[in-house]
Amino acid sequence: MPRIKIVIVEDEMVIARTIESTLDELGYTCCGPASSYGEALELLETEKPDLVLLDINLAGKKDGIDLAEKINVLYQIPFIFLTANSDMATIERAKKVKPHAYIVKPFNKEELFAAIEIAFSNYTAQRNASDATSVLTPVTGSTFLKDGKHFHRVAYADIVYIESDNNYTAVFLVNARKLLIRSSFTEFLGTLPISMFVRIHRSYAVNTSRIDSIDTDDVTVGGVQVPLSRSYRENVMKVLGISE
Repeated sequence: MPRIKIVIVEDEMVIARTIESTLDELGYTCCGPASSYGEALELLETEKPDLVLLDINLAGKKDGIDLAEKINVLYQIPFIFLTANSDMATIERAKKVKPHAYIVKPFNKEELFAAIEIAFSNYTAQRNASDATSVLTPVTGSTFLKDGKHFHRVAYADIVYIESDNNYTAVFLVNARKLLIRSSFTEFLGTLPISMFVRIHRSYAVNTSRIDSIDTDDVTVGGVQVPLSRSYRENVMKVLGISE
């Protein structure tokens, strides 16, 4: 069985190296450490880990909770918060990004092992359940979309792709129709059937049944080329059942 690959994000190098040594003893593959928000994003992009150990207090303007929000959007992988702060304000803020576990420093090897195994097991079970639902449950139907003062009934099958447009979402339909919806991209994408739509870029998602072709950096959908981000390519290929 492949070893779980874990990225360490910790700005205190002594602690980071101790965690790295402990993970190695436990049989995990370690990446990092990264000590800041920017370094962590670079590491996530290059290493494609299975799980992230994430200190809440990081050097720089953006902390671990900011990074967790980015992980949820770009990578959808489990992360565990490591922190010396157990005050209610920190916990309440951390809860909003839905960590898979929360460990208060100092912790021992057994506590770290238990947190990783439970977090990864729960994440895998949830993902498998979601995949099974997506495959077994055919989606039909439509939704009402408000464009200006009017509500339009739109069949999900007629949505070709969607694009982020600041605080709005542009919905591109068959026959070159376009609706501009007053909703953030992430919120609107969350209302669409997961078995029909896949995110291919931080600003784009497409209807999988409308995909014509896939290249290295773009997807052609309904005759239109839409950018494909490296961060999403692996998941897109998996959703479509394509082996590279």
